[in-house]
Amino acid sequence: MTVITRFAPSPTGFLHIGGARTALFSFVYAKRHGGKFLLRIEDTDRERSTQEAVDAIFEGMKWLGLNSDFDEIYQTKRFDRYAEVVQQMLAAGTAYHCYASKEELDQMRAEQQARKEKPRYDGRWRPEAGKVLPTPPEGVKPVVRFKNPVDGQVVLKDLIKGDIVFDNKELDDLIIARGDGVPTYNFCVVVDDYDMGITHVIRGDDHVNNTPRQINILQALGATLPAYAHVSMILGADGAKLSKRHGALGVMEYRAMGFMPDALLNYLIRLGWSHGDQELFTREEMFAKFDFDHVSASPARFDMEKAYWVNHQYLKSIDPAIVAPEFDWHLRRIGADPAKGPDLKAVIEQQRERCRTLVEMAEKSKFLFEDLEAYNEKDAAKHFTADAAVLLEELAANLSALPEWTAPALHEAVNGFAEGKGLGLGKIAQPIRVAVVGMAISPPIDQTLFLLGRERTLARLAAAVATIKSKN
Repeated sequence: MTVITRFAPSPTGFLHIGGARTALFSFVYAKRHGGKFLLRIEDTDRERSTQEAVDAIFEGMKWLGLNSDFDEIYQTKRFDRYAEVVQQMLAAGTAYHCYASKEELDQMRAEQQARKEKPRYDGRWRPEAGKVLPTPPEGVKPVVRFKNPVDGQVVLKDLIKGDIVFDNKELDDLIIARGDGVPTYNFCVVVDDYDMGITHVIRGDDHVNNTPRQINILQALGATLPAYAHVSMILGADGAKLSKRHGALGVMEYRAMGFMPDALLNYLIRLGWSHGDQELFTREEMFAKFDFDHVSASPARFDMEKAYWVNHQYLKSIDPAIVAPEFDWHLRRIGADPAKGPDLKAVIEQQRERCRTLVEMAEKSKFLFEDLEAYNEKDAAKHFTADAAVLLEELAANLSALPEWTAPALHEAVNGFAEGKGLGLGKIAQPIRVAVVGMAISPPIDQTLFLLGRERTLARLAAAVATIKSKN
């Protein structure tokens, strides 16, 4: 059997962090078993579904690298198939027409509530042996209801929650097609999973109560039941319902915050799943180790500081060539042109120890890719002294004479200059930093000057000297 999983979002908003985790679990489980992963857009709610939301889902999935093994699938393009199955079920007697009006149903529920009964459809149009049905009213377009079994139980063997038992007598006859012929959510899901050969339905535990109804419809169609795994919800670090202040953001907002996609996936897969004490996983390790035996049935807690920590570990350890495209994207967002500076991989190597996110890295590196227009006032006031102007001017002359502009040569030149003046390195390095970076914080000074290049370094040193002299 080929494992086939699916992620089936409704396009009524962005791809949020909980949906991304569900998609990840489905994707990784399929890859673990050499199977296939399917993305299906459940857009039957035409009033709330938008193209903007569809685009956001595809954009988020692409950025995360959770790519479908199938062509794009939209429920609204399958209405003919749903209508075909409705007719088959009507012919087989597993579905029937119901002509009850909204007013009738409202009255029925009100009477049930008055008797302190659970509100439910009373089966007034359900065909039964020996039962005489009312005459269908003229001009009324009936809905189609599924003829749910009235006896026995549905046993949901959930891969995360264990066995959950539902009595059929508690499940009323679900509407599977409205009066205008539009199929309903629970019915479309069943037909899709059946037609697409879904072997494992992995979704949020808010769908648990839908599952027994869907199982009964699948059985009425003669389908082999998929395995089910209902993933617990994500709470904030304080145990409250996840909100924006906890991190309940759209996936692409995490890109804007400077996360690497694999770092975000690493954090998400650990929300509810564990493999011993291991915290960091490559994609290949996720594929090799993920299972449902170690997915908790209890809600997971989202900790933004932990997410930042994971991202920092990724930035510090992975190949800079993998980081470079994302770094390029962030530089352009702040108006810096990556083509006007040094090799991005070399910059990443120097900056990644001190930057938790690519936003920080871009901000701290933009001096390499754009003209320096101002100095940090506090740093300039402290380090731009008359003595510093003399030192910077003399150092610039020494640097301009260097036969090679390499980090080792620059290291030797700056250190030798400081020693020759009887100064600690900081006394010369800090004015250099302010002169060429605009602030007193940068990578090691030899690397900073090397990345900046000879021409721009000398020009900035000269500009700094001129600035100091003009103020003194």
